[in-house]
Amino acid sequence: MLTIIISVGVLLVLFLAAFCLWKWGNVRCIGETPVPLFTLISILFTSGLDVGLIMLPLTEFPIYADTGANPEYAFANPLAIEFGFWGFLIWSFYFLTSFYFCVIEPRVRFFEIPLVRILNNVVIMGTCAFTASLFLANLPSYIPEMGDGKNVIGPFYVITLLVILASAVTATDIKYLRLLSLASVWMFLALIVGLAVHADIGPTTLGRTLSGVNEYFTHLDRFVLPMNDYHEFYLFWWFAWSIMIGQFTSRFVGGLRTWQLLLALLTIPSIPIAVWFALLYHYHLHAIDTSGLVNLSMIVVGSVFVINSLDSLIRLYTDNLGLTVSRLGRWRHITMNVALLFALAVMFQTQWLRIQWIGSVVVGIYLACIGYLLYAHRERVAAINSSPDDRVLDFERIKATH
Repeated sequence: MLTIIISVGVLLVLFLAAFCLWKWGNVRCIGETPVPLFTLISILFTSGLDVGLIMLPLTEFPIYADTGANPEYAFANPLAIEFGFWGFLIWSFYFLTSFYFCVIEPRVRFFEIPLVRILNNVVIMGTCAFTASLFLANLPSYIPEMGDGKNVIGPFYVITLLVILASAVTATDIKYLRLLSLASVWMFLALIVGLAVHADIGPTTLGRTLSGVNEYFTHLDRFVLPMNDYHEFYLFWWFAWSIMIGQFTSRFVGGLRTWQLLLALLTIPSIPIAVWFALLYHYHLHAIDTSGLVNLSMIVVGSVFVINSLDSLIRLYTDNLGLTVSRLGRWRHITMNVALLFALAVMFQTQWLRIQWIGSVVVGIYLACIGYLLYAHRERVAAINSSPDDRVLDFERIKATH
């Protein structure tokens, strides 16, 4: 049943993305708070990706390489498989939702319907907690000095709690958003350079390894529908993120045309992802030791990624539900979010919750939204030829001042 749900969801997203490109390809997309392209991509990249980008590849390459136990991976090398689970086509999910919240949602207000609003924020909270639980689950393999390298122990819960606390604190003030996003990008780039220097990997060597990503593009069709349960898990994970990341990042889209937004989202984040995975794949192929400083550096950057992601999502669901700092007070706001997210993270860790369930709810929201638009707003949506007028006027005013 889960396979059917996610297959329908993925095919639906790809169809809708193609339809939006065909019908509204030249529409200028403008968010509530437009920013330059680099800042937008920084916000999207660091909000739309979490600690899994940093911590999962080195644990997954051996699985993808073992085609005897996992013959479904035999069609491509482990680097191409890893990239396919994280890059390029999958970002069409974010394109669709970013476009929708820029251009369509302000006119139809589907996500203001009470039941939809509740479900959407439950999804945001659940996915937010899953990010923390993923960080918790991967700590043993990156800090083996604190345990047996396999099991989650008490100190790892404390580290996760502190990361959630930091996220709740930064979510109380918008001034941290740009700082966190840009810091995440620069720290990630510094990590790439640092790992390359540590392993003496030059541009030529990295380029040779990076060429393995080509097998993803020659087998692109194999990544559309789930090839096994683990790929299915990834697709549900991306679905769970898709609405809330589109809702959040759409605020910052700064006048890109629809086709430019699609091109930017498919390609710009995929480049550093491919380079990072190629670097880690070189470490895997040559069995380069990552203990000590390398693992610590990855933990630090991964922690910043988690803080940045949780900060964005906490800000989103508390704004949606009216649970703002001005209403609750700073410390009550922090305490509420820390308690909620830590409890949910533990539930994910102990398998009381699963990301597949959250993703299934998102697929249901997609279908309900389409039905609502066709039933109540078909003519209004068909007549759209620009972003909302007030956003266009504000955008032109901002451009004129610069």
